[in-house]
Amino acid sequence: MIELTELTKTYGSSTVLDGVSLRIERGGVTSIIGPNGAGKSTMLTIIGRLLASDGGRVTVDGMDVDRAPGREFAKRLSILRQENQFTTRLTVRDLVRFGRYPHSQGRLTAEDHAQVEAALGFLDLVPLAGRFLDELSGGQRQRAYVAMVLCQDTDYVLLDEPLNNLDMKHAVSMMRQIRRAADSLGKTVVVVIHDINFASAYSDRIIAMREGRVAYSGTPAEIMTSEVLLDVFDLEVRVEEVGGARIGVYYR
Repeated sequence: MIELTELTKTYGSSTVLDGVSLRIERGGVTSIIGPNGAGKSTMLTIIGRLLASDGGRVTVDGMDVDRAPGREFAKRLSILRQENQFTTRLTVRDLVRFGRYPHSQGRLTAEDHAQVEAALGFLDLVPLAGRFLDELSGGQRQRAYVAMVLCQDTDYVLLDEPLNNLDMKHAVSMMRQIRRAADSLGKTVVVVIHDINFASAYSDRIIAMREGRVAYSGTPAEIMTSEVLLDVFDLEVRVEEVGGARIGVYYR
């Protein structure tokens, strides 16, 4: 379980996270939604220990994020940020191998190589494994970065807007693979996502943030209501049942 207690973050006079207390249970897919500036990515980045908070506490299965040994923490939780830049020219396989660093410290074993090949296969990247990242489409690169994170083989996987640069077809494919990672690999996946309909269709739980606070938390059925979405996004949304999922249709 990931537990946040009175988490705060400010930049100058701007409060980005305002005393957030929250529990994210193990297992399944949890989506974090909300308007721009709600604090979604900041909260995820603090959980992933890529950004220091100004107050409060984060634990992962009881492990204090601020105090845990780096290597042990990296074996428990992995994170993919929105923007990823590599100055070195890498192939897809080279990139995915980075996910094994917490386990091998750069000296890959047979088990590490097996994990690399499994991650490439899971994301359908074997045909692209020898290609350089700058030769790929944005969607292919995004899949490669997700493969790197999965190759780290952690219990918890945090993904910050993994649908960036993806068209509708590839966004659907990515969400299916995220769902499969939770169901088939037993991962606890936490994803920041803008599309409320993807969140509704593929998540077990949804956290809705507004103005640096958790406004609502619950199942897709509990969050995907016209009243909640109006309160969170200040938009009138008609919610309909489509194929067993609750889908929001914006009309103002």
